[in-house]
Amino acid sequence: MLIAAAAIIAGFAILLWSAELFISGAAAIARNLNLSPIIIGMTLVSFGTSAPEILVSLTAAYSDAGELAIGNAIGSNIANVGMVLGITLLITPMLVLKSTIRKELLLLLAVTALAGLLLADGVLSKVDGWILLASMVPVMALIMRSQSQDSQLQLEAEDERQSKLSGIKAWLTFIIGLLLLVASSRLLVWGAVTTAFQLGVSELLIGLTAIAIGTSLPELAATVTSARRGHTDIAIGNVIGSNLFNLLVVMAIPGIVSSQAILPVVNSRDYPAMAIITVILAAALFLGGGKNRAPQGHTCMGRTVGVLLVTFYALYYYLLYLSL
Repeated sequence: MLIAAAAIIAGFAILLWSAELFISGAAAIARNLNLSPIIIGMTLVSFGTSAPEILVSLTAAYSDAGELAIGNAIGSNIANVGMVLGITLLITPMLVLKSTIRKELLLLLAVTALAGLLLADGVLSKVDGWILLASMVPVMALIMRSQSQDSQLQLEAEDERQSKLSGIKAWLTFIIGLLLLVASSRLLVWGAVTTAFQLGVSELLIGLTAIAIGTSLPELAATVTSARRGHTDIAIGNVIGSNLFNLLVVMAIPGIVSSQAILPVVNSRDYPAMAIITVILAAALFLGGGKNRAPQGHTCMGRTVGVLLVTFYALYYYLLYLSL
């Protein structure tokens, strides 16, 4: 038990550090190639903060731990909104331009509904996995087209992409980060599967809790940092982009590797919780921001919304506790 717990802790620590190395190197390479800052923001940054989930899902799928991978995808989405965005709003309220995130949020609602339809039959098949992964292409195209037309977001992305790495240092950082990501994800999955076996709990539960929280830490750091700098559109974009990646890539991986049977509790408890908290986020962004609270065309997300999201997240964890 102690060895497995140590593997989880060490795996998390190396995973988060290597993800930072990976995205720093990738962003520097992209900058050296003179790629658009909006492309860097929407691809490298979104992938970078989702890299832990993706690598853990891939490793889990090939380790016959598909439940853990699916739990990681759903649990991370719940954590991104309830924990990451909730805590960020408690620290600093956000003033968000509605036009910046409207399309992205509608896409997230649509993708969430698509995932629910594919999971409804109790099986995540290879076809389901490929449908999710293939949907990533038009989703990314729509988002990049929308955000490339937003001058304010371009300025924010330009500021976010600054890097001192150049040439061979950028490539070394990128390669070392990628290798450590792979190694640490294998260590983390081994520790998680071993712990689940020794405690007598399901891999799904471990994925929904410990793994989901740990792999959401990059989103928490990125979102809080962006919000405190006043880049609220990027902060919200981090959460929405990461959740899209989780559903279209992280959840797709175990299905593509091998058809996965979905436990009934996923459709009765976990997916509904993810869908509800996503709808709460959409309602807060679309319906918030009265005339006395925010300028026209903006939404003010304050600490009240943060309390609501964190409370929902805590109640969900209470349900998980009752299931033990």
